[in-house]
Amino acid sequence: MSDSGVSIRPAGPEDAEAVGALLQASYPPLMAAGYPADVLERALPAMMRANPLLLRSGTYHLAVAQDGAVIGCGGWTREPPGAPCQPVDPTVGHIRHFATHPGWLRRGVGTALLGRCIAEARVAGVRRLDCLSSLVAERFYASAGFRPVGTRSVILAPGVQFDSIVMTLELSPPAG
Repeated sequence: MSDSGVSIRPAGPEDAEAVGALLQASYPPLMAAGYPADVLERALPAMMRANPLLLRSGTYHLAVAQDGAVIGCGGWTREPPGAPCQPVDPTVGHIRHFATHPGWLRRGVGTALLGRCIAEARVAGVRRLDCLSSLVAERFYASAGFRPVGTRSVILAPGVQFDSIVMTLELSPPAG
């Protein structure tokens, strides 16, 4: 994606502020198309914070514009979102915390980030990627081959639930 002046790099703990700012710029306007205002009022504060575990994972990435602005983020982990003590299946990966700045939508930023995650997961031996898609991102994930397999309400805080679409992508082993 560097030919468009955008580069993708791994995120680190030092990127927490930039990721938080991106989530705050992205989620309120984009999620409004799929969720009632009262749900967003309760859910967004929990969703708009950078996750320190993701920032330290080595598999969470940033899309950065030529001027240094963080315009996209997203990654994958073997650990499922939610309770950290869940068992980990080394053949299953989980797409995590994607966002694109509204001014950069439909310019390949999210697609490039997702492509990086799919390629890395495949090389790492992951055979299936799961995703908890927001109601407004289902088409984005479907365009990359993910298929919906159910729904899930994610509990973000006591009394705060956020409806999601469970999606999955079967990966073939890397060529070669």
